Amino acid sequence: MDHKKPVLMTAALLLALGGGIAGIVGSTGAQAATTSLCQEQTASVSGGTYIVQNNEFDSSASECVTTDGNADFTVANSSIANATNGEPGAYPSIYQGCHWGNCSSGGLTSSPIEVSNLTTGKVTTSWSTTQPGGSSNAYDVAYDIWINQTPTTSGQPNGTEIMVWLNHNGSVQPFGSEVASNVSLGGHTYNIWYGTQSSWDTVTYDMTSGSTSVSNLDVGTLAQDSVSRGYTKSTWYLIDVEAGFELWQGGAGLATNSFSVAINGSGPSPSPSPSPTPTSPSPTPSPSPTTTSGSGACAATYSVTNSWSGGFQGQVVVKNTGSGTLNGWSLGWTFPGSQAINNLWNGGYSQSGESVTVSNASYNGSLAPGATATVGFTATGASASPSSVSCA
Repeated sequence: MDHKKPVLMTAALLLALGGGIAGIVGSTGAQAATTSLCQEQTASVSGGTYIVQNNEFDSSASECVTTDGNADFTVANSSIANATNGEPGAYPSIYQGCHWGNCSSGGLTSSPIEVSNLTTGKVTTSWSTTQPGGSSNAYDVAYDIWINQTPTTSGQPNGTEIMVWLNHNGSVQPFGSEVASNVSLGGHTYNIWYGTQSSWDTVTYDMTSGSTSVSNLDVGTLAQDSVSRGYTKSTWYLIDVEAGFELWQGGAGLATNSFSVAINGSGPSPSPSPSPTPTSPSPTPSPSPTTTSGSGACAATYSVTNSWSGGFQGQVVVKNTGSGTLNGWSLGWTFPGSQAINNLWNGGYSQSGESVTVSNASYNGSLAPGATATVGFTATGASASPSSVSCA
């Protein structure tokens, strides 16, 4: 949706000027102070790593959020009452990167990432929310991920706005029209919407099953799917990852309990919470990767790329070993113990007991002769490899 109005002043600056912050309430003892943000005010949190913004852009009704200085915020009050077939009135949110020239420290601010380099696990994000529901509230729970044609901009990004709807309440729907349904990406299933704005495109990945949280959502998986659909170009840049609530009506009590964006090396951070500590800073390979030819012109190589106490990260490389194009593939293996996948990207999966089946994603099912596709995952349990992997 079009929540593009720039936020002009930070909380600290407004305080210095004696301007309209609704209240900074200091608490006693070791408790953190609570900052109240109204209209279009912002505040740096977590030492500047993230910025909380109220971003009330299409309503003059009373609406404010509070934050305790960590990567969290709560919609304290909202009298917004916009029609649900129009624009929302506000997008209270938290972000890493640059929003209309207002930038957090480090991360995407210092290193905007070209979409061609958004490989699997390069940028992951986790988000936990509280959602009050109720008939008087109309809102969505949505990521807003901005792709710009250049590494920086001081105004409206001119590439692609990728939204990820975790959930919604009331009669609201994504911008544009639905262009695909029941698409499996990175362990989630989405209906995909697309629409053209004045100088950018909006692509929305609407989860078919509503959720209050996500762990290690892979931004690259969504960006590459958008590229494959012609909505994003690989030469553009990821500059901003935002998470918040588009408010049409009410919304008091909505909260971000925790939020994080991780820019990784070759793979994602472990997904269990609290995050486990790897046994060594370098990936720990499995003793002997398993390579098994499938029933068709297809081969699969399974390996463990990282491990830690109680979990591990693995991958399976699928290769077309035939002379013709491979149109669609599936994998299967049986874990040797009680291992359980908790996140998988570049494919869809199901697990029953120790048995795992994986199918290709929409963008990597077609493989030319000699071409490969890589499925990555994190799992709980010991990092022992299965004895074989089928590929068909």
